[in-house]
Amino acid sequence: MSDPNPPLCLVEPPPPRGKPPRHWADLTAAERLEAMAEAGLPAFRAKQIAAHYGHHLSGQPETWTDLSLEHRRQVARLFPDLLHKLEDRQCDGGATVKSLYRLFDGELVETVLMRYGLTEELTVGPRGLRSTLCVSSQAGCGMACPFCATGGLGLKRNLSPAEIVEQVRQAARLLADGGLPGGPGRLHNVVFMGMGEPLANYRAVLAAVRLITAAPPAGFGLSARGLTISTCGLVPAIGRLAQEGLPVTLAVSLHAPDDETRDRLVPVNRRWPVAQLLDAAWDYARVTGRRVSIEYALMRDLNDQVARADHLADLLQGRGHWGWFHVNLIPLNRVPGSPWTASRRRDQEAFRRRLEGRGVPVTVRDSRGQEIDGACGQLAAAWSQPVADSTAGSVDLSAAPAPRPTV
Repeated sequence: MSDPNPPLCLVEPPPPRGKPPRHWADLTAAERLEAMAEAGLPAFRAKQIAAHYGHHLSGQPETWTDLSLEHRRQVARLFPDLLHKLEDRQCDGGATVKSLYRLFDGELVETVLMRYGLTEELTVGPRGLRSTLCVSSQAGCGMACPFCATGGLGLKRNLSPAEIVEQVRQAARLLADGGLPGGPGRLHNVVFMGMGEPLANYRAVLAAVRLITAAPPAGFGLSARGLTISTCGLVPAIGRLAQEGLPVTLAVSLHAPDDETRDRLVPVNRRWPVAQLLDAAWDYARVTGRRVSIEYALMRDLNDQVARADHLADLLQGRGHWGWFHVNLIPLNRVPGSPWTASRRRDQEAFRRRLEGRGVPVTVRDSRGQEIDGACGQLAAAWSQPVADSTAGSVDLSAAPAPRPTV
């Protein structure tokens, strides 16, 4: 019988460390009012401050001239500098920007901001501009997937809600200021596909999601349908997310249709195998009415055979044909030290065509950022001194898998 309360991390969590400074984005509505009282400010100032942060995307109280100088000094305590930018790397003519941030305790996280809809001349195409931000939810990751650069870093710690929200605010501010080609614009989509396993930091991620989607001035006003939360397969947390009443998209990092291969690629599969994971994904789609994205990174001669495409189609369609899923094929970004590389183009196309022939909705993800270490964790690993050991925080993949619960 499986453990009713299984751990959400495959590696031992790091020792407790100091918490990030308390930030406005960490506070509930009631806590914001309490903070006003503590600062000797009237309650209506909370709404005024929220408008600066959520509507105007400003995190610098010193610029808020509708507050007195003394009030700005008091309010500044609620807006500590949580993210110190170390580096930006750009490609696609500046339409893709990867940013590396140092947190208050020295840990590193990354974001990737991508703008779509530009022509080769970097003018706006006929369908207009769309912008997507990939954010991190943890510093490092404890899931130990061996093809992932972040997995090689091991889990450092969870991010606070404000550390997640600040990634979004800064990207939205950059777009609003016209910092990317195409002129001033807004952020449309946020995907929790950066560093870390979002569902292993469940409370902070959900708190961040609720603030990001709250209408201004309380939040940023992004549509929940424009948010995607990715998971490598924490089945209990998927069930919990389905009951939250948030129409966010669930992305399942599957990468293999069979347990033998997926055990090697995604060690958490040893606790929640493919059948359990896809049952949870199907149930999420049934409860929320939202189509689940099945993420599948194609790796040469490992998981890219046409027979595996047939197996994948059987598993997905066997749970329903009503459009509950979409397969997203991902050309692998090669990670230094990994034994795997991207599939050959002919094998990628054969895999895609077989899925299409079986009636499976499928796309190949637009591959961006390879020249700027686009895969999550690569830039952080390059900055880490000493260079992170590729086995740090990982499980022994040569060990026999744990006994599997009956499905």
